[in-house]
Amino acid sequence: MTLAQKKSIFVSLGKFLSQFSEKGNQKIAGLAHNDAFFDAFADLIQLSQSHNGWYTPEQVNFAIQSWSEALTEENLDQWLSAYEIKAHQAKTIGLILAGNIPLVGFHDFLCVLMSGHKALVKLSSNDQKLLPFIADYLMALEPALKDYIAFVEGKMEHFDAVIATGSNNTARYFEYYFKDKPAIIRKSRNSVAVLDGSESKEQMVALGEDVFRYFGLGCRNVSKIFIPRDYNFDQFFNGMFPYQDVVKYEKYANNYDYNKAVFLMSNFKLLDNEFLTIKEDPGYASPISSVFYEFYDDLTEVQERLKREQDQIQCVVSNSLIENSIPFGKTQKPELWDYADNVDTMVFLQSL
Repeated sequence: MTLAQKKSIFVSLGKFLSQFSEKGNQKIAGLAHNDAFFDAFADLIQLSQSHNGWYTPEQVNFAIQSWSEALTEENLDQWLSAYEIKAHQAKTIGLILAGNIPLVGFHDFLCVLMSGHKALVKLSSNDQKLLPFIADYLMALEPALKDYIAFVEGKMEHFDAVIATGSNNTARYFEYYFKDKPAIIRKSRNSVAVLDGSESKEQMVALGEDVFRYFGLGCRNVSKIFIPRDYNFDQFFNGMFPYQDVVKYEKYANNYDYNKAVFLMSNFKLLDNEFLTIKEDPGYASPISSVFYEFYDDLTEVQERLKREQDQIQCVVSNSLIENSIPFGKTQKPELWDYADNVDTMVFLQSL
C-alpha cells in the first residue's frame, strides 16, 4: 500500500467514527461497509461500560469523536509532512497498550501502520473491545491490512521492536524484559495547570474539562495546580461547579468518599466542594476525585521546576504563562503530532 492509500483508509475511518456521538448517532449514507458495522459499533459503545465500569457511553463517545475530528485529510497531511516515509521492509512492532481511557493506544497503532510496519497488539484487560472492532473495519476497507494487524493474548513473541505503556513499576519490568529490543517504554505521568488568578470564568470551566474528563484517569488529566499565594479558591471551585454531576456516578463517588476519608483521618487540611477535594501537596499524582495544589511566589521558579521534572509531566495548561503550554480545555484532544512523553513515535519507527 502507498502512503496515499493508507491516508485514504484512515480518513474513511474518521468519517465512520463521526457518526457516533453523545447527542445521538446519525448514519451517513454511502459510507463503505456501513451497513455491516454501524449498528454493531453503536451496540459496542453502549455495552462498553459492562466491560469496564469507567467506560461510560459518554466517555467512549468523547474518545470516538476526538478521533473522528483528528482523522481528516488535512490533519493527516500536516502530521505526515514532517517525515519522509520511504518504502522499506516491514518490521513487526509489539504494542503493549494501557487501558485507563478508551482507545488510549490508538495513536501508537496508527503510527505503526502509517510508517509501513506491522502491529502486534497486546491489549489491556480494561480495553479489549474497541480497537479490535476498529481494526476489523479497517481490514474491511483494505483487506491487505490483514497482513499488518494481529492481536495476541499471553506472551508476546516474534517482534522486532516494542512500544509499551504502563505504570512506573511495570516499566521496570518492560525495561528488563525488552532490553535487547529497540523500545519506547512509557511510565506514569501527570498533567498540571499553572494559574495566576487572571483567568476568565470560561477558562476555569474549561479547566474543569481537563480535570474531570475520563473521571481523571488519563495522564493528560490535570491532577495538580500551581497558584499564587494570594489565590482566591472561589475562582477554581466556580469553574469546577458545572461538573458536579460526576459524583452521581457510583465508581467516582466511591473514590471520592474513600479518598476524602483517608485524607481526613490523616489530618490533612482539605478544601472540599462535595464532589472534589483539593489538598496542598508537592506531588503530582493526586488520587481520583482530588486535585493537588501548590503555592508559588515567583512564576520563574515554577517554570524551572517543570523543566527539571519534565519526565513526570505529560502536559502543562496555562493562559500562556508557561512556554509550550496548551489552552484550557484542550488536554484530552491532542493533535496527531502531539506525542506521549514528547517522544516522536514516527521518528522511532522510521529508525528501525
